[in-house]
Amino acid sequence: MKMDLSPLRDSRDFRLLFGSGVVTMFGTFLTLVAVPLQMKELTGSYLAVGLVSAVEFVPMVLCGLWGGAIADALDRRKIILYTEVGLCLTVSILLLNAVLPHPQVWVLYVVGALSAGLGSLQRPSLESLMPRVVRHDQLTAAAALSSFRWNLGAIVAPGLSGLIAAWYGVAAAYGINVATFLFSLILLWMVKAPPQPEDTPPASIRALVDGVRYAVGRPDLMGTYLVDVAAMVFAFSTALYPFLADELGVPEALGLFFSASAVGSLIASVTSGWTRHVHRHGLGVIVAAIVWGAAVALASVMPNVWGIFACLALAGAADMVSGVFRATIWNQTIPDEFRGRLAGIELLSYTSGPMIGNARAGLMGHLGGNRFSLGAGGLLCVGAVVAMAALLPKFRNYDARTDEHAIRERTRREELAQA
Repeated sequence: MKMDLSPLRDSRDFRLLFGSGVVTMFGTFLTLVAVPLQMKELTGSYLAVGLVSAVEFVPMVLCGLWGGAIADALDRRKIILYTEVGLCLTVSILLLNAVLPHPQVWVLYVVGALSAGLGSLQRPSLESLMPRVVRHDQLTAAAALSSFRWNLGAIVAPGLSGLIAAWYGVAAAYGINVATFLFSLILLWMVKAPPQPEDTPPASIRALVDGVRYAVGRPDLMGTYLVDVAAMVFAFSTALYPFLADELGVPEALGLFFSASAVGSLIASVTSGWTRHVHRHGLGVIVAAIVWGAAVALASVMPNVWGIFACLALAGAADMVSGVFRATIWNQTIPDEFRGRLAGIELLSYTSGPMIGNARAGLMGHLGGNRFSLGAGGLLCVGAVVAMAALLPKFRNYDARTDEHAIRERTRREELAQA
């Protein structure tokens, strides 16, 4: 079934946010490619390149949580605009550093950490703004469209970014990214989302604790986090891809392995119209996570590049479906006053899982080899998801038509629309 485009057709603000996301995604990939390339050119050190990601982790975690708190306390549109300006300034600093006669290595580390922090501050406000600009019954379609935008960008943008950085230099890549941020700012400035209610509590540690307490008190929400973390920890294995390509004697297949998941996700996105007819979203997440794990396990016994590519693409498609249903539960049931803080928790769940998963994959690969790590990880994922489905009946039986939280939010949105 074709993709449901109704959010783009019916919501001007969603169109602006979607367009901004497309533009900034391309610009962001330019910098993601250019920074490690410049670090390699300046130092020639594998360790120095690896540390670029390491210094981003702590600000990403801290700012992600705080970004959720301020998204519930302050005007989300203003937070998005201010952080977008900040991100534009960070890339401008990278551009200035790149055109110096002797670019400074420390600038890449400092700006990388600052950019990661600003991005994590912005993300909860962006995520929590979605329910305000899209109709309640179109939130599943909006999640699928956002996934489509991401996956299309993940396939096209890295290749183009690599060519631009290699042919014209990292300064050109940074310069184009500055231009994308400026254009994105214009689109975001045009968004006219409703302002934050005046009676919202201030951002504080207590507010963060209240958000965590709310999430823990909702087994259906906890299921979305726990199942996704388990799927990523046990079956995310991109660290193994270089070794798999070498094992098969086809080093040029490395790019195929890295793009396989995005290709599968893109196919699932463009055929996602059927998802609007699904109401048992918890069960949908469980089934998709099981397929993800099974596909990774199946990849471990594939004898050639294309067999592995097909399995990884299937895993990517399952991950996309899981993501759509998780986002639907979040956006259709979480009260607006908690949406930012819960978006911060979501950010941690889907960023920490892959990091831990790659560490797990590397350790198991060291102990038993690539195939063992893939196969055992995939099977452990299936087992963990089945166990959680048994332990979390409210998550397993979640139904958007009868769930009290979904009904409350749907009623609230209808009353606001009639006011």
